[in-house]
Amino acid sequence: MNIQIYVGKKNPDVLKAERFFKERRIPYQMMDLKKHKLGKKELDTFVRAVGAKALVDREGKKALERPVAHMEDERYIVDALLDDPSALRTPIVRNGNRVTVGANEEEWKKWVEADAK
Repeated sequence: MNIQIYVGKKNPDVLKAERFFKERRIPYQMMDLKKHKLGKKELDTFVRAVGAKALVDREGKKALERPVAHMEDERYIVDALLDDPSALRTPIVRNGNRVTVGANEEEWKKWVEADAK
């Protein structure tokens, strides 16, 4: 299992992801989006897995001030997220080509079970 957790800022869902993998002693790599420039290939992997709309943070007053929060066309969303990765909903948890957005413990459990077989 090769877990990467992409974060923009600490929030309750980020803490849940960290705790989930720590409790199971599964190594993971934290990818701080403020320091780590998100590449087009990485973003395309996320889009293929969950769709561009699912990646956009549309909660909170500050998030809704961003134009990308009101976009519907996936091509524009991808371009906007490349320019402003702080508009991503986090955590984005990646295990190879499998991706989740937000706290999705049920899916992470499936990854752990599949890896144990």
